[in-house]
Amino acid sequence: MTEGDTRVFDLRLLLALRAPGDAANPNGPPWLEVVGRDFTALGGTSVLTFLVVTVVLYLALARKRAEALTLSASALGALALESGLKDGYGRPRPDLVPHAMRVFTASFPSGHATLSAAVFLTVGALLARVQPDRRLKVYVSSVATLLALIVGLSRVYLGVHWPTDVLAGWTLGAAWAAVCWATALWLERVNPRAPP
Repeated sequence: MTEGDTRVFDLRLLLALRAPGDAANPNGPPWLEVVGRDFTALGGTSVLTFLVVTVVLYLALARKRAEALTLSASALGALALESGLKDGYGRPRPDLVPHAMRVFTASFPSGHATLSAAVFLTVGALLARVQPDRRLKVYVSSVATLLALIVGLSRVYLGVHWPTDVLAGWTLGAAWAAVCWATALWLERVNPRAPP
């Protein structure tokens, strides 16, 4: 990305999502842009902060401290990693197409993709863990993954991120969620009396 190797990929995909001859207009009917904004909001800092705080408080009240710490570590760690990388790279937002939303930070990696992947995948893992039915485990995990994917795709569709920003965000968020989850499982094995 820093050497420009991804530029052709980014340009082609970003332009493929725009109306031919009118880069200001995303492909599809007008309502699809509204749907894109709705889904992108699910990965916003305000929505995810509200979700994390309410779920962590619920887990704390339910005396599920390990789960509350896992979700907190996943969200806060992903935020710190994403912010550090944004500051370090300082990649400008796409200027090829008009942005369908206001943005204030650097482009790489996508914060929406990073945070939604970390939070939704961690919540999905916590919910799947308590399901006795394998079909429910798969369902919960699939919905969590789908939410993270839709948030990231909406960022590219709205023209506020390069596709590689979103790919990096998904990778970073999913990897961090996996590290937090693996650490929680390891701590549970080390201290079997602690709640899962």
